[in-house]
Amino acid sequence: MNRLPYSQLAIFVAIARHNSIRAAACSLSMSAPSVSQALKQLEARLGVPLLLRSTRQMELTEAGRTLLNQAEPALSQLADAFAEAGAQSQVPTGRVRLTLPRFVYQLYLKRLFAEFCRQYPQIELDLSVDDRAVDLIEQGFDLGIRMGDRISEGMVARRLGPPMTEALFASPAYLAQYGQPQTLTELNQHRLIQYRFMASNQTAPLTLLHQGEAVRVELPHAMVVNDTDLMVDAALEGLGIGRFLSPAVQPLFDSGKLVPVLENYWYHYPGLHLYFPQGAQKALRVRVLIDYLTARPFTLRETTP
Repeated sequence: MNRLPYSQLAIFVAIARHNSIRAAACSLSMSAPSVSQALKQLEARLGVPLLLRSTRQMELTEAGRTLLNQAEPALSQLADAFAEAGAQSQVPTGRVRLTLPRFVYQLYLKRLFAEFCRQYPQIELDLSVDDRAVDLIEQGFDLGIRMGDRISEGMVARRLGPPMTEALFASPAYLAQYGQPQTLTELNQHRLIQYRFMASNQTAPLTLLHQGEAVRVELPHAMVVNDTDLMVDAALEGLGIGRFLSPAVQPLFDSGKLVPVLENYWYHYPGLHLYFPQGAQKALRVRVLIDYLTARPFTLRETTP
């Protein structure tokens, strides 16, 4: 039998790992038909089916399980060997995929990505701005940035910044008309500009601190938005009380265009964290981005205008 090509084995392992041709194609940056064709070619070379496919699921055959158990660790060792050999050149090359929420781009990455691209011109930085919780391996990302350090098994988290508070705010005109609430009871007389998550279509719960305890607060809605810029714009127009991370609106507090509301009740959230699969930093192209970002932590005064 002819020597099996590395690419077909890698594609088979990706399909088995994701249990999906489409997800495997995404992780490999290939088209689904190309991945499916590679699997068929590998099965033809071996003369046995490796996967039983139906409209709902895929299942490894006995031959497929045997091949996966042997091929996956071998391919992992080869990938490490390639990464270590490539690192000898000290020239990071290739594509690095990073996913992050929009507010993280606005508050943090916006001021950093261009410098990174100029410093590493042979790296293709692939950024995906997405407010959804993203499975890095399933979606084919190398790195992600999000609030908090709670991660799934097999992931590593690196802290990028301190905890942040979610601010409540309103325009001076709104407060002149409706008054500045001083207690949670008085807050109930106001309307909230609510945020809705795009992925789940669920509204974000409003959590405040009362006597050291986190409390869930329900307010009538002035309007509902799924964009943070629209949240701020609606507050500036005097439509209601807005909510967003305090560093994002601090410049508007400083200018007097927005006024903090119930500041002593603001809730603290974990800071920004960079997360990635264990072993990802072995690839030089990924490691340089990890080092670049962790060397430039987010601070609360580094806000966008």
